[in-house]
Amino acid sequence: MASAAQSDEENTSEGESYVSDETDSDEYSDEESDDGQREPCKFYNRGSCRDGDECPYLHVCKFALKGNCRKGSKCKLKHPGGGRSSFGGSNRSSDRSTSTDEKLTDGRCYQWQLNDGSCWMDVDNDHIIEAQYSLPHTKSIKIYNTQYGAVSIDFNKMRVYGKRLKVRRLDDGNTVWIWYCTLSHKWIKYGEKDSKGNPSPVKNSDIEVKFQSNPTSSFTFKKGSETFEIKFPEMRQVSHNRKRRVTRRPVYQQQQAGAAASQAAQGLQNLNIGTKPQWQFEGDSGKWHEFKQRRGSSTESSVTSDDIERKFQQNPNSKMTFKVNGHSYQLDFGAMIQTNLKTKHTRNIRRVLV
Repeated sequence: MASAAQSDEENTSEGESYVSDETDSDEYSDEESDDGQREPCKFYNRGSCRDGDECPYLHVCKFALKGNCRKGSKCKLKHPGGGRSSFGGSNRSSDRSTSTDEKLTDGRCYQWQLNDGSCWMDVDNDHIIEAQYSLPHTKSIKIYNTQYGAVSIDFNKMRVYGKRLKVRRLDDGNTVWIWYCTLSHKWIKYGEKDSKGNPSPVKNSDIEVKFQSNPTSSFTFKKGSETFEIKFPEMRQVSHNRKRRVTRRPVYQQQQAGAAASQAAQGLQNLNIGTKPQWQFEGDSGKWHEFKQRRGSSTESSVTSDDIERKFQQNPNSKMTFKVNGHSYQLDFGAMIQTNLKTKHTRNIRRVLV
């Protein structure tokens, strides 16, 4: 139905700015408000809703959503994160990093779909969307060759810009979700050691368990004498004098079932006729330069843009090292930065289509 194409890094006709390597401030900043938290459907909770998938309200047990359903696993209605149904992500539009639909896939790891008001239709080559969605800094992606023309998807709010379309990500229930927090303009995984090697006071799995049990609640932990709270509806970590952004993204998986396995094997290079992924780094003047070997020059590199793309396809959250004129560097796909391993100087990197 549609072909996934590009993680956006440009201003589009819809008037929005799409940047694949989002540089977030670790300070709190005001954002455009969400469309509002969706309430549970009263007709669904009474036993039947004639609108089905088109209903703008949540098809979930209103008591389970508040964490006080007395029927528990015996409840005939769907429960978030357990009970009668396990959600692939959250069913709340206030969750800025997850799907807004509770249905499971047809057997694949995930399915990205669009709806123009008549029915939900699969997006072709949606492993490309999933690869970008798995990166915490990626705010959006633009896909081409759909029957609706170019479509821009906002990952944080799970909506389509400038078109009367809906978007959703279906899940097989086995997705591993990773929680991130902004720190010094970078997305840091919860549960990892800090720069000094100190262990984290919280585990990623503990946050996820609490979120699955009640997406409208919060998770509290301590580091030293300071108390931190992760507020799920706001996707913020708050402490006494600081607020930081939080996001929740899936660990990338390549599809293994049927035609999807062939799509995954083709990789991200077969996005669209006439397009090719290119990796670039930001120079001191702010100009972007392609990764090239430049043999025989003072900037001779051990890798090309194609080498980086192959590594990225294998694991969009990994890292790779290379050399330029004998100096060692590391590319961090998760943070989208290049680091000189000796001087620790960093540069921004990005992936664009040319």
